[in-house]
Amino acid sequence: MKLDPDLRLEILEKIGVYSNRFSISEPQILLSTKEVLDAPKEMTEGRRTSAYKYYGVSYLQHNLVFINVKKIPDEHVLENTIVHELIHIRFPYLAHGKRFNKLVRQGLRGKTFLPYRKRNKISAI
Repeated sequence: MKLDPDLRLEILEKIGVYSNRFSISEPQILLSTKEVLDAPKEMTEGRRTSAYKYYGVSYLQHNLVFINVKKIPDEHVLENTIVHELIHIRFPYLAHGKRFNKLVRQGLRGKTFLPYRKRNKISAI
């Protein structure tokens, strides 16, 4: 796909909608490998120079997502990539696998996830 102002706006709108559904704060979005390389190194560490290989990358510690628009072939893959990366942000402890893929499918179908709550630790006396 070719990144133009209309596509950039469409992607940012989708990010906003899905972030709201997943009860997460909107991540900062990078849409080209140039934007990844221009970002501070500490933010993109680990997948800085290899990011171009993927449809998307989540940099969890910095609430940052790279969507490789140039590599994405069509709208369907774009939507799937957006949801996939936001599921990484919503469920940072979850690796790829059956459960992860199920959450992506649910997200694509419009499921809303409640805000993540840390469990209170109760100490026994």
